[in-house]
Amino acid sequence: MSPPDDTSPDHAPPEGLPAGPPIARLLAVMARLRDPDGGCPWDLEQSFETIAPYTIEEAYEVAEAITVGDRGALKDELGDLLLQVVYHARMAEEEGSFGFDDVARAIAEKMIRRHPHVFGNASVADAAAQTGAWERQKAEERARKAAAEGRTASVLEGVSTALPALMRAVKLQNRAARVGFDWPDTGPVFAKIDEELGELQVEIDGGDPDRLEDEMGDALFAVVNLARHLGVDPETALRRCNAKFERRFRGVEDRLAAQGQAPDEVELDAMEAAWVEIKLEEKRKKQS
Repeated sequence: MSPPDDTSPDHAPPEGLPAGPPIARLLAVMARLRDPDGGCPWDLEQSFETIAPYTIEEAYEVAEAITVGDRGALKDELGDLLLQVVYHARMAEEEGSFGFDDVARAIAEKMIRRHPHVFGNASVADAAAQTGAWERQKAEERARKAAAEGRTASVLEGVSTALPALMRAVKLQNRAARVGFDWPDTGPVFAKIDEELGELQVEIDGGDPDRLEDEMGDALFAVVNLARHLGVDPETALRRCNAKFERRFRGVEDRLAAQGQAPDEVELDAMEAAWVEIKLEEKRKKQS
């Protein structure tokens, strides 16, 4: 089936909006929303700071649509994420910093610069080699930027503090590993986890909340390092675990409800028994 014609009567744009390419219409929609003369009061009140949380949320919703394999939802969520880019670009244009075209131009130029094997004469053997070349190019760009600012570039530079903590831990560890600050295998990593858990136990017994939080962070960082060595994305693994926990706990609730009970009306042993039954059923389904 052909996509609907944006210029047909059923898809005619509201008065004052262009009927051309969809991106032009989207940019015009955002301009109208932000127009002090007749725009949306809510949209007019927003700033980079207030919109940033929505940008992060939309990125996660894109990831969720991918995880569940819902292409219809993915289309919608990608649209929501694109709107965030348009929103930020519009606010930047209003203050005279840059516009949407500048954003698109900059990322296109960056992709061309970082893919000389596609747009130039360089060659790479495989995806792993390309990843290495990509990282070297990014490091060179960071070094040039630091030199222009009269400072020494850190290998950890540019790892955003806004990233989820697990994701940022992996990136920090990967950066350090590139310059040799890493263990050669998982043996020392397991030993480090044991060490950190021991130090955590000491602080549990000690009762200092600040030191307890510090040692809990060290233990989590060590587990992230193990995931990295095993080639497991800890963010994805934890998301999967969260989904599994939710599925099983909802199953516990359903079983109790069938008996006319609720979780807060029974002892832990009853909930644990239902949990174990659900785990066994899931295992049998996988084996069948």
